Amino acid sequence: MKSGDEKARNILIERNLRLVAHVCKKYSWSSVDQDDLISIGTIGLIKGINSFNSDKNIKLATYTAKCIENEILMFMRTSKKLNAEVYLNEPIGKDKDDNVVTLQEVLENDEKNIEDTVDLKFKIKELYKKMKDILQEREKKIIELRFGLDGNKPKTQKEIAKMLNISRSYVSRIETKAIGKLSKEIEE
Repeated sequence: MKSGDEKARNILIERNLRLVAHVCKKYSWSSVDQDDLISIGTIGLIKGINSFNSDKNIKLATYTAKCIENEILMFMRTSKKLNAEVYLNEPIGKDKDDNVVTLQEVLENDEKNIEDTVDLKFKIKELYKKMKDILQEREKKIIELRFGLDGNKPKTQKEIAKMLNISRSYVSRIETKAIGKLSKEIEE
């Protein structure tokens, strides 16, 4: 193969196909079909044989096993990214009349029900009132900064800690306590 003999290369590929099956067994836990894993592993085997250098004092099986594994892992990372994709015409739920609703329909239909809008405004007004009545000044300030209730972009706990010259964990404790107070008050 080193001298460019294509037949020798093909023999090496054929004789190492069992190695592909062996490496693929490690990934039987994955959601990828075993036949797909073997196909992907075979690509890794071919790449490994094409790039193998016998002068580097490493066995062909060791080198190609790593190439097979790398090819499988690369495929899994790529497919993981694709699984996170959302399609516009994919069903996302059902409406009041039990009709299937897609993301595209939701995005296209931006007109809001007037009752929902009024109800939301009422709830927001009630929340602000409860914040004013129940929370201490520091708690109120942290909640406003954290969720952008002051009209600005919401801030991270780290940003708030820096602004107030306190630790991030202290901001977290104050935030948790304030949310607990508000949720307890809202539930009643």
